[in-house]
Amino acid sequence: MSYRNLLVEREGAAARVTLNRPERRNALSLDLMQELIACLDEIGREREVRAVILAAAGKVFCSGHDLSEMVGRDINEYRRVFDVCTGLMTKVQAIPQPVIAEVQGVATAAGCQLVATCDLAVAAEEAAFATPGVKIGLFCTTPMVALTRAIGRKRALQMLLTGELVSAAMAAEWGLVNRVVPAAELRAAARALAAKVAEASPLTVSLGKTAFYAQIDLDQAKAYAYAKEVMSMNSLAADAQEGISAFLGKRAACWTGR
Repeated sequence: MSYRNLLVEREGAAARVTLNRPERRNALSLDLMQELIACLDEIGREREVRAVILAAAGKVFCSGHDLSEMVGRDINEYRRVFDVCTGLMTKVQAIPQPVIAEVQGVATAAGCQLVATCDLAVAAEEAAFATPGVKIGLFCTTPMVALTRAIGRKRALQMLLTGELVSAAMAAEWGLVNRVVPAAELRAAARALAAKVAEASPLTVSLGKTAFYAQIDLDQAKAYAYAKEVMSMNSLAADAQEGISAFLGKRAACWTGR
């Protein structure tokens, strides 16, 4: 796969996708977002890829929308930008493989939204996060959706209303990222997390990821009704039967993805 704004590599069982507009602080231009959607769509169909690491070139992870595309346009053009952005965030959570954000620097506005949307996130100690749209008269309303679901109302509103940077350590405490490591260890930490994910049955991981997002906003009764049906169907899968038999037989499972 070849893209203007992305670099795509294989790292073992993981695909490493790197935002590659460092000269523009990896801003999410319409072109970059469309490329990333196409890239994730392609990866989602590759059975041998078991996890995705989303990284960024340069010192900044992602500065949000490309503001040069946000001046002097009509409402339909703005709707187009946010439609594509919403499509990107949806795609991250829709592909079967878990997506791990590898955050080496600042992630702001839609960049922070991207981290909040990823299934997992590892950050360098120098990383920081903000939704500073309020400071320029453009409230981070779409980033708010992912941020609120990741860290809760009060913390999200603090970020949204002040626009202030939140440190990597605070982001981990709030649940925006899973782990914070020294910058020199960041790539290895993301790779290790991807490798750990890849140990499980790809079918089971895909079923679980889909079920997680399907149930997360349901009330408890509906969530249980949905979850028990998914788990019942999962129990019929060859990988589930193999995994249970392997556990009972005290041997390593052999996954087939079925």
